[in-house]
Amino acid sequence: MSFLKSFLLAILACLLLTFVFGGGFLSLFDGNIIVNGELIEPLAATSVTALVTLFLVVIALGIFFSVCGSLICLTIMFVVGVTILAVGFFWPVLLLAMVIWLMSRNKHNNQFA
Repeated sequence: MSFLKSFLLAILACLLLTFVFGGGFLSLFDGNIIVNGELIEPLAATSVTALVTLFLVVIALGIFFSVCGSLICLTIMFVVGVTILAVGFFWPVLLLAMVIWLMSRNKHNNQFA
């Protein structure tokens, strides 16, 4: 499944769960959302809770991807560093092995013999 498809499904699930549980959450805690001194109707209040939940999910995804990206970047840096260290330490052996391989390989390619 592509990233965009799974991201859209996550947003849809977030919205559906917020609409299902948002009204119950507001009534459970007897919460009201008031904007400019006017009480917002329950459906609009649930929409506000959906937007807040969606905003929090996007922030959580950003934090998750930045942490995973950092770990992947550190792993790649470690592997490249060890590889460069190994090549730098064993370059004479690798050079000698490459010279031997180039001189000893069969120069005639007899495919039809």
